[in-house]
Amino acid sequence: MSDTITAEDPLTGEEIELPSDVEVGEIIDSPATGAELEVVALDPVTLEEAPELEEDWGE
Repeated sequence: MSDTITAEDPLTGEEIELPSDVEVGEIIDSPATGAELEVVALDPVTLEEAPELEEDWGE
């Protein structure tokens, strides 16, 4: 039994290992580039570059 799953890094095309309990919306750091990746689907596991968060000054 494996505690990890693999998914393709959308920036490099490399297969990266993720915890088997990863959830949609979770942010993962790319081991190759350090970029933040967001889990957008689980079947199959799909990653996209995470959007930059805008500052919210209480507006």
